[in-house]
Amino acid sequence: MLDHASLHVASEPLWLRTVSWPGYALLDSGDGRKLERFGEVTVVRPEPQCLWRPGRSDWAHADAVFEARDDDDAGHWRINTSVPDTWPVIWNNLSVYARLTAFRHLGLFPEQSANWAWLQDQMRAAPAPPRILNLFGYTGVASLAAAAVGASVTHVDASKKAVSWARENAALSGLGAAPIRWICEDASKWVAREIRRGATYDGIILDPPKYGRGPAGEIWRLYDNLPELLRGCAALLSDKASFLLLNAYAERISGVALSGLMAEAMQDRPGAIEWGELSLIENGGGRGVGLSFFSRWTPA
Repeated sequence: MLDHASLHVASEPLWLRTVSWPGYALLDSGDGRKLERFGEVTVVRPEPQCLWRPGRSDWAHADAVFEARDDDDAGHWRINTSVPDTWPVIWNNLSVYARLTAFRHLGLFPEQSANWAWLQDQMRAAPAPPRILNLFGYTGVASLAAAAVGASVTHVDASKKAVSWARENAALSGLGAAPIRWICEDASKWVAREIRRGATYDGIILDPPKYGRGPAGEIWRLYDNLPELLRGCAALLSDKASFLLLNAYAERISGVALSGLMAEAMQDRPGAIEWGELSLIENGGGRGVGLSFFSRWTPA
């Protein structure tokens, strides 16, 4: 039973807004699309929730336009100018490679910069260099953000290609020798194995997809598998743990749903749970585009 005296769940959501920085900008949005700049490359990508009209007329000058096959993320890029195979995008003191992928993504999710900054604040406040677990770590920006402020990181992703990309990003950011373990493994299997080993972590980042496959063909379904995995993550937190961060992009999820799941998983740990939405704000402080939901626990 949840003890509300020791675990407080926020009654109101947080709206975390990411504004432009030198390496990225949401230039405009509308008609179901976003016009964005990653480094020196401008792209147009589908975003169905952008129901309004665009505010600019120069969309035709974008370097590349993603044309989706159907309602999922798959499709192809129409290249209008000479776009390099890879190019650097800078966030604070980190540099990561962007690429045009077959699923409209470019290797980083700019709206997550609010979480990257928050993670670094948690680690700077830690009394000793923390041990961090990053599950579904993808191309490693959160892992690098943690390592850049002194954390020891275990980065787990089921895709060899993603782990290789993450290691390239570490080298590009000057963190090739940082204390990061690169693990290509199914996240659920890794967590179960770490529990059996008696391992603990001072912070855990959990950013699962709606659907995925592990390296041995394991099936991941967010609604079926997330509750058990989150309980496993709670069991891996050390006595001095400073956070557990959960993020999700599925259309039918919400911040309040994630907060309820987090409260159940953390019911034996005193602390506070915040929840809400991550969004991008158009260049110049214009309209916002909500993109994902999150919930995060911190100790009392």
